[in-house]
Amino acid sequence: MWLGIDTSGTVSVAVADDPAGSATTTVRAVLGDDRARHHDEVLLGLIDQALRDAGITRGDLTGIVAGRGPGPFTGLRVGLVVARTLAFVLDVPLRGCCSLDALAHQAAARVISGQEQGPLEVAVALDARRREVYHARYTADRGSLVRTEGPAVAAPAQIAPQLRQARVLVGSGTELYPELLPATAPLHHVDAGHLLQVAALEIAAGEDLTSTAPLYLRAPDAARPTARKSALGR
Repeated sequence: MWLGIDTSGTVSVAVADDPAGSATTTVRAVLGDDRARHHDEVLLGLIDQALRDAGITRGDLTGIVAGRGPGPFTGLRVGLVVARTLAFVLDVPLRGCCSLDALAHQAAARVISGQEQGPLEVAVALDARRREVYHARYTADRGSLVRTEGPAVAAPAQIAPQLRQARVLVGSGTELYPELLPATAPLHHVDAGHLLQVAALEIAAGEDLTSTAPLYLRAPDAARPTARKSALGR
């Protein structure tokens, strides 16, 4: 069984069957918390509850997939540290996926599974704060999801014309900037179940998911002082 963890915006965890080389997997449990600043308080509890819902223990896990972002520095770091720690303690493989890919997969799931005709152009825009959005574009077809642009960060007005060209546009950025980025479906946050499904697709396609380096895309808000300040105020 695989455990998926994403804290790129809100918190989402999921448990799914180990795909064992297949491009598909069955999700057994998904839990989340929509609060944006409580990652460290709720993540471990959600993981334990998801495992119970799936009827397994941590010892039954054969792999962990972590969302690499992009996302805010602190929240993203919480998820990656927990994923790395669990993988080390349990001695199971750890893989990393771009979080935007999971949201695009959810938006295009029916096309990817062959239930609807493709190809389908998908765009994702997530709130990046500082009046910017994290964004990417994709082409989805039966059995595949290919990122054609991004991930990147930009002001909504700067990227809106390109994102609106896609037939499907989703993400929390559409909720914040509806006039510039009109949503085509009410999907705002990453679902870790789709993160696990993306990992299965990408591994089957030969992608290397061994890196779990966070995709920050810009420097953190906190910056190191450039000059030493006098304690006497001089």
